[in-house]
Amino acid sequence: MRADRLVATLLLMQSRGRVTAAEVAGELEVSVATARRDLEALSAAGVPVYPQPGRGGGWSLVGGARTDLSGLTSVEAQALFLLAGPGAAVSPEVRSALRKLVRALPDTFRAQAEAAASAVVVDSARWGGADRERPALVELLQEATVRRRKVRLVYAGRGRERAERLVEPWGLIDKDDLWYLIAGTEAGQRTFRLDRIAEAVVTEEPASRPADFELGEAWRRVVDEVELKRSLVSATVLLEPRFVSVLRSHFGRHCHVEGEAADGRSRVRVAAPAPVMIAQQLAGWGDQVEVVESEPVRAELARIGAELARRYGP
Repeated sequence: MRADRLVATLLLMQSRGRVTAAEVAGELEVSVATARRDLEALSAAGVPVYPQPGRGGGWSLVGGARTDLSGLTSVEAQALFLLAGPGAAVSPEVRSALRKLVRALPDTFRAQAEAAASAVVVDSARWGGADRERPALVELLQEATVRRRKVRLVYAGRGRERAERLVEPWGLIDKDDLWYLIAGTEAGQRTFRLDRIAEAVVTEEPASRPADFELGEAWRRVVDEVELKRSLVSATVLLEPRFVSVLRSHFGRHCHVEGEAADGRSRVRVAAPAPVMIAQQLAGWGDQVEVVESEPVRAELARIGAELARRYGP
């Protein structure tokens, strides 16, 4: 903590030019005596700071000396603050880190970085939905990943049968409000959903991670495998071109426009894990969508239509 405070004190002096021990104490939330000792320690360590006694005095850097501790370019600084800025609204640690980093930036683009930090607000709640809260396990697994410690999990699989597993945490992913852990196991790399972890205990056993492991690339492979399973069945449909964007919002990456039919309607191929899942998405469209290829999907639509007619018909 002492080294962290000394760096923060130096950055504060760079941004303000001259500071008093009381100002440092208030900014860093320490006592005035501690702030004074830190200033004296900087001077004793050879950092060009000196005290100026009397009214309007304080501590200053000799000759306005500056130390750029970030090494960032203007574009890099803006990109970093745009990315991290939304996190500062909910995390005191991120807010503190950004405040310290701002002081390390050259004057020429400090203002732009500060503006970037407050340029974006992320509201993860859907319209009509409640605020999303980060699962309690995230912090524990993050710590285990950073500290390189194995974790003992009690995990419920698809069949909800519970089993104990000892894993090496490699990284966490937040995808559409669902959190996943990619970890190494005796059987190789595995992906665990955090909402299926019943218990998690960080052990003191050291964990390792492959030297060539890259979390982003590993997750892309997981996504490709999952999406492949989500597109086992496909169907070709016809609909008015103005509705294609709505259909794409239902099927996402499993919706592909193949061209234009003779009557001017768009020819679109959609996919899902099973025929019934395609039919369930299309049933609400009524006769605005016509399935021209895939008898299993047409049969499911006929079944759904018959069920609705029996329940709600005259």
